Amino acid sequence: MSVLRLTRSVYDAIRAHGEETYPHECCGALLGRTTTDGWCIEAVVRAANTRTDSAHNRYQIAPAELVKIEREARSKGLGIGGFYHSHPDHPAQWSPTDFAEAHWPGCSYVITAVEQRKAAVTNSFLLAGVIEEDKRFEDEDIEVIETTEPSEALTESKKPAHEFCL
Repeated sequence: MSVLRLTRSVYDAIRAHGEETYPHECCGALLGRTTTDGWCIEAVVRAANTRTDSAHNRYQIAPAELVKIEREARSKGLGIGGFYHSHPDHPAQWSPTDFAEAHWPGCSYVITAVEQRKAAVTNSFLLAGVIEEDKRFEDEDIEVIETTEPSEALTESKKPAHEFCL
């Protein structure tokens, strides 16, 4: 099974974004590096939900914004490792619409259920397959990595954020 590794600050930022945009869906991109068993995410970039017809249960990132996000990722030596969005008052499971609109094979799709303004469950799904006809979502483990600030002493269980992806 694939593993999505996130720093605590990234994980918390995804969940907070969902709470802030409730009752509408939030969305954004995950920036990181590939590993042997998944992605290691170092940063998130919030994106505007450009869906005006049904922002409460759909999201869309404008193509121009996505290009800007990709350029930002490259400038940091990172790639787009996936996308996140919230499901206000619905489970953290992908919907048929989520699947139909997923087009980045090898990327993680993170969904946080936000229940009555409070982030609840957060799940991740890897978009597997090579072409559109064989794409599929696979459940993906989320590993939240506790990191230290540069001034703190290192322990075996804590690494600086820039080292946990190595």
